[in-house]
Amino acid sequence: MKNRNRRSSLKIYKNFDVKSTIRANLKHYDIASKRLILQKPLFHSRIHRFVAERWQLIILVDQSGSMLSSVIHSSIMASIFWGIKSIDTRLILFDTNVVDVTDDCLDPVETLMKVQLGGGTDIGFALSYAEEKIVNPRRTMIVLISDFYEGGPLSKLISTTLRLVESGVKVLGLAALDETANPTYANDVAEKLVKVGAEIAAMTPGELADWVSEKIR
Repeated sequence: MKNRNRRSSLKIYKNFDVKSTIRANLKHYDIASKRLILQKPLFHSRIHRFVAERWQLIILVDQSGSMLSSVIHSSIMASIFWGIKSIDTRLILFDTNVVDVTDDCLDPVETLMKVQLGGGTDIGFALSYAEEKIVNPRRTMIVLISDFYEGGPLSKLISTTLRLVESGVKVLGLAALDETANPTYANDVAEKLVKVGAEIAAMTPGELADWVSEKIR
């Protein structure tokens, strides 16, 4: 059991306060390296010890041809949580195919800039792949960065999203932004995803950090 009102000098994973750490270190976000630098990790005091499961964060980045103008935005958003050891993060790129770069990725920004798929779009297929990687649905978040111009079967996208949400997965669709930071996405598809329980939003890196930290508190 955590005592959230007290800080602890016992710096172990089970005491790590993800939400407070992210918020406290947002001012240290390094634009040049596109990384959130954790200069001051915070820890809870514990009344009783217990072994907690790590949260799983699966980041799906749409790299279809229509997303070319959103490469920089996608790269920054995908990089925010990379390297935070208290979260098991997986990075998956997709168009009509899926490329899981988790095991080979040292720098998400560099990877996303170098790897450009640029084909069609099958979001439903990418979500199905992500579903196979889930360990505990109730401790899993999927962040889908896309313009939601689905080229695959829309029924599969909707049914897969519904199945994920009903299993306990928290699904966030991040709307693509163009070079001038204006949201650009298929509103009709986004509305259908919202109806089955996904959240759709256009966020800054700080807002995304707050969303993730709120879900895992």
